[in-house]
Amino acid sequence: MRKHFGLAIALTLTTALAACGGSETTPTQQTAKTDVEKPILKLGFIKLTDMAPLAIAKEKGFFAEEGLTVTLEPQANWKVLLDGVIGGQLDGAHMLAGQPIAASIGLGVKGDLVAPISLDLNGNAITLSNKVYAMIEPTLPKGADGKPTHPISAASLKPVAAKLKAEGKPLKMGMVFPVSPHNYELRYWLAAGGLNPGFYLPGDVAGTTGADVQLSVTPPPQMPATLEAGTIDGYSVGEPWNQAAVTKKIGVPVITDHDIANFNPEKVFGLKKQFVEANPKTVKALVRAIIKAQMWLDADNGKNRAEAVAILSQPNYVGADAKVIAASMTGQFTFAPGDTRPAPDFNIFFGHYAGYPFYSDAIWYLTQMRRWGQIPEGKDDSWYLSTAKNVYRPDLYMAAAKSLVDEGKAPADAFPSDDSGIRKEQGKFIDGVTYDATKPNAYLASFAIGLKGAQKVTPAGVK
Repeated sequence: MRKHFGLAIALTLTTALAACGGSETTPTQQTAKTDVEKPILKLGFIKLTDMAPLAIAKEKGFFAEEGLTVTLEPQANWKVLLDGVIGGQLDGAHMLAGQPIAASIGLGVKGDLVAPISLDLNGNAITLSNKVYAMIEPTLPKGADGKPTHPISAASLKPVAAKLKAEGKPLKMGMVFPVSPHNYELRYWLAAGGLNPGFYLPGDVAGTTGADVQLSVTPPPQMPATLEAGTIDGYSVGEPWNQAAVTKKIGVPVITDHDIANFNPEKVFGLKKQFVEANPKTVKALVRAIIKAQMWLDADNGKNRAEAVAILSQPNYVGADAKVIAASMTGQFTFAPGDTRPAPDFNIFFGHYAGYPFYSDAIWYLTQMRRWGQIPEGKDDSWYLSTAKNVYRPDLYMAAAKSLVDEGKAPADAFPSDDSGIRKEQGKFIDGVTYDATKPNAYLASFAIGLKGAQKVTPAGVK
């Protein structure tokens, strides 16, 4: 299991950038001769730092070692990416953890998808515009150094939301997709602070019924420009787009998802179920290559992160300045100029069983879909588990992992020994609520804000 790494990481960005030369490197390994069914693949991704396992698997030759020739193709937004996998234009993709789950139940586009591996844990933050931050900053508790005490509660936004609403211009915040971790983490944070982020009506993609704060969709790379234009007052997004707001001096990150829902799976690798059934050896090879990349990313107290940053900064991957990417990916996180704090768990790719696709993680996303009305009807506890099992496939993950262990390429204790697919009761949520995946309805009933039991959303509100 990966050690935590922090400010002690020796960043060698200049050397790493020179080594990369700003272009795609050629793997030193020869493509292995294997009997995979489909050796030439096209995989999609969005320009975010958490696509790193795919970039590293390609650049360090891990795909090639498994007999795979992979093209990585950036996508315009999450909908285009999802449509590409379902339609077969892409063989697989870097996906929001909630996307394959939502597709399986027909929430948005219907599609039978499988997630054989999780790509990472944590990695998101919530940023407020300078204007809104200036309104809450005087009210925030401060430490001895005069800097705000973290985590910052969304309760600090209540007077701001009330003031703007009275002026006829509600507080508006962006997130990347209706079934994204960013949406659910933002909603979780707001609700924990006593603000209603709104409910979804059947067939409604806005999700603003009864909202104290209005949320809307903005593609990740467009977040800073949309904030700067004043269209939104803040956003929930992955990196490097929170750090971009700091660099541009247009916004202030106020909390990371590590402090909202710790060790929340952020992205998964998604494939069509039909593809998985037709190409089992190819899928195993893909998962093996991604596990190797994840191990490399978290190896030896983060010694490879500087090289990873240099690779990701290339235009064919994330295409952001290396210093901006490094600001969150090397064991620290910058909240404002002069306010950089240790954040050893901000990006986890292998440690804490990051790659294992737990059923309990899928169930958590399903509870949030139900909490906010995307799942309009109440479901019994067994439905949550059976739905999770249709999509998240720890059996595929462990088959690949075991083969690596058997070959001496991975340590056995880096993978779960419990095959239940359920994490133990999880705490460390910002509101202090404990999540028990075996009792999803009891979990939903514990929230003051959100649907529970047989409640439904109507245009008039919750009934």
